[in-house]
Amino acid sequence: MANSLRGEVLTLYKNLLYLGREYPKGADYFRKRLKAAFLKNKDVKDPEKIKQLIARGEFVIKELEALYFLRKYRALKQRYYSDDNQ
Repeated sequence: MANSLRGEVLTLYKNLLYLGREYPKGADYFRKRLKAAFLKNKDVKDPEKIKQLIARGEFVIKELEALYFLRKYRALKQRYYSDDNQ
């Protein structure tokens, strides 16, 4: 694996670990699943396949951010609006 791709993979892993701290099922659950996913693909040598996996990981990051944003939005909505107004 080229050094630039290695750096991208490590950055992706760190970002996912950081985002996993707020995962609804718990940080430990997320960390175990994340580690398993990365170990499953550790033997991939093809740069194109690695780029595809990185893109998939970035998609997961976007989905996690959306999940957290929606959770915060729902909490604020419940706090300020009663169910009678809907």
